[in-house]
Amino acid sequence: MELEVRHLRALCAIADTGSLHKAARQLGMSQPSLTTQLRRIEHALGGQLFARERTGCRPTPLGRVVLSRARPLVTEMRSLVAETRAAAARATEGPRLRIGSTASRAIPGWLRRLRVRLPGTEISLQMDVSANALLRMVAAAQLDVAFVHEVEGSPLRLPEALRRRVLLDREPQFVSLAADHPAAERPVVRLSDLADDRWMVDPTVDGEWDGLRRVLTTAGLNPPVLHGDYLTAASLVATGEVVALCQPTSRARADMAVRPLHGDPIGVRLMVAARTEDELNAVYGELEAAYWEAARQSAAYTEWLLRSGDARGAAGGTLVPAGR
Repeated sequence: MELEVRHLRALCAIADTGSLHKAARQLGMSQPSLTTQLRRIEHALGGQLFARERTGCRPTPLGRVVLSRARPLVTEMRSLVAETRAAAARATEGPRLRIGSTASRAIPGWLRRLRVRLPGTEISLQMDVSANALLRMVAAAQLDVAFVHEVEGSPLRLPEALRRRVLLDREPQFVSLAADHPAAERPVVRLSDLADDRWMVDPTVDGEWDGLRRVLTTAGLNPPVLHGDYLTAASLVATGEVVALCQPTSRARADMAVRPLHGDPIGVRLMVAARTEDELNAVYGELEAAYWEAARQSAAYTEWLLRSGDARGAAGGTLVPAGR
């Protein structure tokens, strides 16, 4: 059997995920098929590449040697395919910009600014709860750029072929709660104020459930937790059924309050990724401006920024609450 790029890609996936099951899911194949493929690769190379342990797969010394040569080849091939597809698309379809993003209130302002800056460019948007899935799509040239958040303590798997630019190194996560919740009377909420509440989290968001669990455990809390999407969470928060983490750019409503958590126990890194620096330069300025525009529209976040001394404006001016 001759080794092909797909075989090298499989080896890298196994090493990156540490699991045949996870690697098979990432590659879009069944675990038995991947196991058979690995055996054939090992037979062709004449040695065991991974030690199968109860906790997963770990590269053997021979496996590390092979991986050190395989990774650059896989990255180069991925870049070749991505750049060729992008060039072909530009030649046949005209200018286009395919954006991927996790949830953010900066998206409307970002798109609006990009349409002004790039007239005649077809701009599409794909939303996904999984930042890792969006990053893989950019690496595979299915998207041009992705704006994603990385939950503290749960690093994303950034493909080697991508470039990234950090918009905000640490964005604090706030809490949303019913407007008539006793803790809503305070400008800053302590986790202990929510000791008797149920929480809701979307476990499909990369790192979200792990991050919340770490914060609650550190605070000595073990509340009941409901799993569901954040659209459902907003409805349940408003009726007092649950409390939930939320982005600081979230806006309060008549039936729902948004408050910072004391000590800012959990944060996320905001970043945009693309295959080239030119692609990052084409979208970053508009994203930055849109983000700070959204920040000004949230009274709770504006007050937090002013207290922390992080008073930045979308165009480099002073950040003040909208309407002041």
